[in-house]
Amino acid sequence: MGGTQTLVAHAQKTSTIKCITEYDTLRRVILCPPKFMAIEEAINEVQKQYEDENINKQRAMKQHAQFEELLKEHDVEVITLPASSEFPEQVFTRDIGFTIGDEVFIADLAADIRKGEEAPLKEWLSEEAVPYQSATERMEGGDIIVDRGTVYVGISSRTSKEAINQLEKKLPDYKIKRVPFDGRYLHLDCVFNILSPEKALIFPSAFDRETLKELAASYQLIEVSADEQFSLGTNVLSIGKGHVFSLPQNHQVNMALRANGFHVIEVDFSEIIKSGGSFRCCSMPIERG
Repeated sequence: MGGTQTLVAHAQKTSTIKCITEYDTLRRVILCPPKFMAIEEAINEVQKQYEDENINKQRAMKQHAQFEELLKEHDVEVITLPASSEFPEQVFTRDIGFTIGDEVFIADLAADIRKGEEAPLKEWLSEEAVPYQSATERMEGGDIIVDRGTVYVGISSRTSKEAINQLEKKLPDYKIKRVPFDGRYLHLDCVFNILSPEKALIFPSAFDRETLKELAASYQLIEVSADEQFSLGTNVLSIGKGHVFSLPQNHQVNMALRANGFHVIEVDFSEIIKSGGSFRCCSMPIERG
């Protein structure tokens, strides 16, 4: 988000846009079905492991449909973006945009294979007369985690320090906390995820000692093992009132969540996580409350 005009606003606001936490009741969310999902170019460590096996699209569609149906059963309005054969990773709607307060931001995707995914989102926002702001420096929604007056932003290969500086200028009422982590893990939400005002999931090995100390000062940290981090154990989706979507395969994470008072909604997402993202990656909330 650099240059002389780093953020461009569009349209007039008519719809309710509000996200001030990761755990308030989810009202509206943007999804995209994995109709054309494939590992065409391995751009993260998980994809490298599954590159030869690749994605069974029919199975991925079935799993995603179950996720969507359960969201609707929990009174979440689901907005579905049209899938395009041009974009094999379009299912990961979290990366293409994010909502902070009553502002929608369109990401600047780092990988060439993903550039252009933001077009259907912009079209929907314009049709609904929802204003948005476009990044012109590298920034992706998987690195953005908001909790009340604080926005945690991962410094990664997908989100630049320049973009974070511009976001800070655009959001003067928020405290922007830069969170360095091991770039092998792609996005911040693959290693850190806030579940409530007091608790968060974390994969400690992705952080240096000082960062862990700072995060532990704000939250009770529930640790995720290396095995379950690889199967995206940290990348759960909170939908409010302590309800959390999680993979049935991540037994330790789910046991820890339940022990901490959360209600775990288990959905098999095993085909989709082969591409390196899970429930949080596949959802872009635009209204919580």
